[in-house]
Amino acid sequence: MDPILLHEDRLFPVDKTTRDTARALYQSVKDMPIISPHGHTDPRWFAYDENFTNATELFITPDHYVFRMLYSQGVGLDTLGISRTDDGPTEQDPRKAWQVFADHYYLFAATPSRLWLDTVFHEVFGMTDMLCSKNAMNYYDHITAELATPAFKPRALMDRFNIELIATTEGALDPLTHHQKLKQSGWNKRVITTFRPDDVVDASRNDFAQNIATLGEMTGEDTLTWEGYLNALRRRREVFKAHGATATDHGHPTAATADLTLSECEALFSKVLSPDATAADQDLFRAQMLTEMAGMSVEDGMVMQIHPGSHRSHNTQLFKQFGSDKGHDIPVAVNFVDALKPLLNKYGNERDLTIILFTLDETTYSRELAPLAGHYPCLKLGPAWWFHDSPEGMLRFRHQMTETAGFFNTAGFNDDTRAFLSIPARHDVARRMDCRFLAQLIAEHRISENEAFELASQLTYKLAKQAYKLG
Repeated sequence: MDPILLHEDRLFPVDKTTRDTARALYQSVKDMPIISPHGHTDPRWFAYDENFTNATELFITPDHYVFRMLYSQGVGLDTLGISRTDDGPTEQDPRKAWQVFADHYYLFAATPSRLWLDTVFHEVFGMTDMLCSKNAMNYYDHITAELATPAFKPRALMDRFNIELIATTEGALDPLTHHQKLKQSGWNKRVITTFRPDDVVDASRNDFAQNIATLGEMTGEDTLTWEGYLNALRRRREVFKAHGATATDHGHPTAATADLTLSECEALFSKVLSPDATAADQDLFRAQMLTEMAGMSVEDGMVMQIHPGSHRSHNTQLFKQFGSDKGHDIPVAVNFVDALKPLLNKYGNERDLTIILFTLDETTYSRELAPLAGHYPCLKLGPAWWFHDSPEGMLRFRHQMTETAGFFNTAGFNDDTRAFLSIPARHDVARRMDCRFLAQLIAEHRISENEAFELASQLTYKLAKQAYKLG
């Protein structure tokens, strides 16, 4: 069996001088607290602080990065024990699912998933040999036994990982039951929610009309009228803010925005609630709602995140069997300059508004995103995201964004993950890659060492706290 390879200088430059500089920068930030301002961990974990059941539940079940690689090589999701939405059979024995994962672990060579997983296996669970078919059950039994101890309860791991704050993400209709429990426990300052209203602004959803009715029931507003609908959204934002939220999140297919008149909004809203709405009507409604959400952020101070550019659930057959978020989302091209112009014409010069832009379309980095964020006071750039949350993806981001947008028009790093134990590993990769980039700038005499050490601290910790208004 091969040993786990986690060299202390991993990801640093090859040449010794720049590598030494990167190492020194990294040593100055590696132990700083983690700010995780956007992610998809389950708030139940922190509210109830119960032990995780087993290795499969922790590493395989929530991680679509694992699903997609294995599925691409012919491994069915049912063999991994992933629950189905069509009531079809799926593997119920977590040990068998783990064995399948271990049998195919070699597939992850040189991927970010491999780097994250190896880091967790070695640094959290003390494993020294790389996961493979032969040691699969040793891994499973050791990890599962450790998970049963008090040291591996979610809140204990928060302390161990030095996570100062983590934000989960909930839909507009979520009752926030778990965050209410957190509020009562005193943990609400470390685990906060994020308002994601896609369930009540995406008119293409099959449940859209029902969701609008539910929104009305929850808020006491007449959500069959445009005014009542907007008031209901404001009410839900107030509830989320009361449970710690400082940000909203919008996972639209595109970055399209619109600025319609009141009468046009009223007519469009009536149309998208009817069976006669076209795809164009639904697209226009989403576009208008991004502008409406920006206006509400001006009112209540919530940071706005826009995550466009993913064709969700591209594999129709898999979606019918297993539902969404199962590794079959694919990046698509995104236009930001034209798409955002209606919103920016209305709110782009608001200095108290913060909109953080993300993209899966790297071709927009230097052509659109960096110039936009380098001009409009309200715009900041989110980190390399999802498919580009990788060593090379982070370097491409810094190389293409920095010259035009600088560092201070970016929002630091967020891990955007469902896999709780991978959070420190992901932040460690980001810290190493930022220090590598800064070391290169020092070597090229473009910034001083003193400046680089301050920038390393900003990129690791300070920019995220500032961008997300975390105090």
